Amino acid sequence: MLQLSGARRARRAITLTAACAATALIMGPAPAAGHTAHAPVGKTWVAPTSFTTVATNVAARSDRRPTNGGVYDRTAGKTFISWAGQYEDNYVQAYDHRTGTWTAPVKVADGGNDTHNYPTLIQADDGHLLAFRGMHNRKLWLARSPAPHSIEGTWTDTQIPEGLGATYPMVFKTADGSIFVFVRETAGDLDKQYPTDFRPMKYVRSTDNGRTWQSSESLTGERWNIAPQTRVDNMNEVYIGQLRHEPAGLGHRERVSIVYTLAGGGPEGHLHDRYHKNIYHAYFYPHDLHFRSATGEDLGVEIDDADQEAHLKVVDTPLQMPNPRSPDYIQLVGSTFGGHAPFVVWMQLDAQAVVHSWTAVHTPLGWQKREVATGLRVRDMERVDPLTWRVYTTSTAPDVTAVSTARLYAGLLWQPEATIAVPRPVQRIEVIQDYRDPARLILSGASSARPADVADGDIYVAGAS
Repeated sequence: MLQLSGARRARRAITLTAACAATALIMGPAPAAGHTAHAPVGKTWVAPTSFTTVATNVAARSDRRPTNGGVYDRTAGKTFISWAGQYEDNYVQAYDHRTGTWTAPVKVADGGNDTHNYPTLIQADDGHLLAFRGMHNRKLWLARSPAPHSIEGTWTDTQIPEGLGATYPMVFKTADGSIFVFVRETAGDLDKQYPTDFRPMKYVRSTDNGRTWQSSESLTGERWNIAPQTRVDNMNEVYIGQLRHEPAGLGHRERVSIVYTLAGGGPEGHLHDRYHKNIYHAYFYPHDLHFRSATGEDLGVEIDDADQEAHLKVVDTPLQMPNPRSPDYIQLVGSTFGGHAPFVVWMQLDAQAVVHSWTAVHTPLGWQKREVATGLRVRDMERVDPLTWRVYTTSTAPDVTAVSTARLYAGLLWQPEATIAVPRPVQRIEVIQDYRDPARLILSGASSARPADVADGDIYVAGAS
């Protein structure tokens, strides 16, 4: 048998990747296996083209990342969604797939008039719906539905003390029913020895459907879990763009893909969110609570600055003016080729404030990046088949109200696909977990102003007919 050198094997792998992508472009993708832990009932190879307005003039400006805006409940035959209304108050709605009707919105918790306090929704194994919100830099709260498989009634609202200092809750459920919520801690608000631009990540875990919780510190002995400190460029804030739960597959255990960027004061000293820098990718493994790199390097239970620079960096970006917050807050993460080729999608601004969308896929030669679009904001994405993903985007042009989709092949090749025309601008898009069409996407309408007390955006749900 012919033996290839390491370099030749790497070149051959990249060639095969390109060949497979070209085949997909010519032949089109196969039916999907699903974009989350379970295959959705909808047909993911069909692009959504229709929408329904489920609530009018109710949405405030939201900073919600593309994570857990809704869930499909197979037992009830219903889709449940969440969104942020006036004062960032948390609302939920239900769609009955048997009757084709939506309920009226139900308020489940106060949002404290802060755009960070969006509801993040998941369903526990006992059927109860759980809506998390991080009261910006202060507390992690959980609203729980009074009955399983239903939003009706008065929800209980309780603080999770183990999540003190929480912002940006991101939740996932593992195969055994454990619920993890990753949050960012504003360390300086709890201990004045830390500067304002040190904001690390930690998490809480529940193994009893959200009734009791343990902190990551009690589980691992480490106060934080992604915690770059004392960087000379003052970029010590972590902004996770997306978490994606990946069930166990051929050659890998159950895991969570993570993509993030850094923020901080940069050359101006200790300032909150003045600059953004770099893109990083990591895996989190729930079975042993360890983080690992795309190459399998075991980083233990905490990622520090040395770890991320040596093993997790996808791309190095400059600290730049006049658009210092680049890369953008939203980044997307997925994998192709049976989970063996992770990729990330992100946005950067040039000197003229034009948005450029980039992708990078991990190959035997490391991360290979490519610019794929201009003038589009990437919002979320879903798996179409083992090679292909569908990316949902909005235009940066203020007069364009449509949502567009593109096929992303092998993490690098971008092909525009379809358009969903909506009446008014959209600010956020979330793919509903384990969705069933026609309730595939939550489209949160843009408010006319930033303050959370202004709520005049629409809420749309889109899908395939």
